[in-house]
Amino acid sequence: MNLDSIVECLNSISHTGHVISTEEQLILHNSLLILQNENHFRNVFFWGKILGAEKDYYVAYGYVKDALVGRIYYYSRNCVNWGLLPRPTKDGLLLTPLCTSKFQGDPALLTEVLIEKDETSLGEKFRTPQIRKLKEEDRLSSLVTILTNEATVIPRGALFRRPDGVVVENLSFEGLSIIESREIASFLHYRQPTQKYNTNLLARDDYNHAMDFLDPLDIDIPEGCWSLQLTSGNSIVILQSLYWPGFVFYHYMKTPKYGYVYIGHGKRCIDIPFMISPFI
Repeated sequence: MNLDSIVECLNSISHTGHVISTEEQLILHNSLLILQNENHFRNVFFWGKILGAEKDYYVAYGYVKDALVGRIYYYSRNCVNWGLLPRPTKDGLLLTPLCTSKFQGDPALLTEVLIEKDETSLGEKFRTPQIRKLKEEDRLSSLVTILTNEATVIPRGALFRRPDGVVVENLSFEGLSIIESREIASFLHYRQPTQKYNTNLLARDDYNHAMDFLDPLDIDIPEGCWSLQLTSGNSIVILQSLYWPGFVFYHYMKTPKYGYVYIGHGKRCIDIPFMISPFI
């Protein structure tokens, strides 16, 4: 969520169970303002909070020029001092989904990850169980990357791709209408597109290449893995990911206000395909 709307928006989504104390909200706002000024970011956003056994991790990001590929992530354990979140390693991306223990809150902690026999997700087949060690800072970085690619959302038209390929915020975005907000296809993944450009081109009658270059949510599998609801007298639309309990996206309809936040333990619910009825 945008730096300027942290306090307002956290209060707006508190009914979903995502609660951050008033003291934390004020400290976050002030510290992120300093982070923005020190790094000359065009904009700074609060990404979320990962709950740990001893200390929690607060994650934020900002960008200087490109709003899509130029994002730089930071993390903090006290909402005041922010450290640069390293890029995820290849081993971290492979081991993080296999790590079931809770975050402890110590970036230097080494966690033992058990790799079961015949595990294939690592690209090789093991004849006997293996134990690998994963640094918690690398695990945090990998988790933020994985969750960002799978769950982060923006409304259609919020970002605009210029002719030179740079993605910027659309200053003329006035928000989605009530009818548009009821359609899951009106929301896009905030990540690099994984589908071919002509896939999205053929999916919409009113296709606009400058706004529809991202993947819509209606292509996610299985169908129904997103919960969409309208609240506050049909003035706010709330999206929640069933794969990632704790992630919530909000948008004030007919206004440019939108954002998302994740507050949880960093665990994906892999049973969703078996929990969703195929007859819905």
